[in-house]
Amino acid sequence: MLTLLKLLKDGKFHSGQALGVALGISRSAVWKQLQHLEAELGLSIHKVRGRGYQLATPLTLLDPARIKEQAPSCDWPILLFDSIDSTNAEALRAIHRGQAAPFLVLSERQTAGRGRRGRNWASPFAENIYYSLVLRIEGGMRQLEGLSLVVGLAVMQTLRDLGIPGAGLKWPNDVLVGQKKIAGILLELVGDPADVCHVVLGVGINVNMQATDEIDQQWTSVRLESGGVLDRNHLVAQLGLMLQKYLTRHQIDGFSAIQREWEQNHLWQGRAVSLIAGVNQIDGEVLGIDSQGALRLKVNGVEKVFSGGELSLRLRDDS
Repeated sequence: MLTLLKLLKDGKFHSGQALGVALGISRSAVWKQLQHLEAELGLSIHKVRGRGYQLATPLTLLDPARIKEQAPSCDWPILLFDSIDSTNAEALRAIHRGQAAPFLVLSERQTAGRGRRGRNWASPFAENIYYSLVLRIEGGMRQLEGLSLVVGLAVMQTLRDLGIPGAGLKWPNDVLVGQKKIAGILLELVGDPADVCHVVLGVGINVNMQATDEIDQQWTSVRLESGGVLDRNHLVAQLGLMLQKYLTRHQIDGFSAIQREWEQNHLWQGRAVSLIAGVNQIDGEVLGIDSQGALRLKVNGVEKVFSGGELSLRLRDDS
């Protein structure tokens, strides 16, 4: 089925006979495979008598060689999948198999993509970026302080450089354009964070997606914001270079050296918000973050600090 897709990815018409010859199957078998493509991957295929079959939109598939050509300093091995449950889950499995870090897991789609707090992450085929970079951390807890916020900065700056000037940050792990989510970060740890551990830097970016019924919040994509289709190989390469830059700064100088830059790009700085922790809600005003990346809120005139993976921040209705 994926071999058939690669024949069709140029967006041109291909006759059923030519496709059958290329695949070594009958024309009726080609028809069945095309139906599978539409049903399983959600692709739209035009069928015109006398001309053949054509993808409604040409596809550019991820290509490790092209990515490395554009970012030669990012010499991480790339594990690329046509389909996977989630790139973070595969990254964790690869760690347990003994895959040496750093390495990168990419997939054209996810069948069980995960966001923070157990949410699903919409993952249509060949439209977005599903990206998990695995690092080995030996510097103890200091190397983990504010790490997800550092990754968010790298994602935001990559999007700005690629023509999305309105991209900004929302504590702790979202990149927004206005009030619409364009990217999210999910970090997962394996091992002893006080000694030696592995960290999975999971990044999901809405790139060429134009419609979905899988998301229950406001969202946008690079294509919707810019009006053009972006080559995802270029985005992956640029993200790798930007992550290298920010991760090196973080490793050498610590998160406190990046704290001010993060606050300057926090879209909700100074805003009235509600912090949701399970069934509890805390109302306050965003003061910023501390040197470990925890949220600083003014609550009833008193500064309080909050951190944790199960917290959710929302704008108050009156802000």
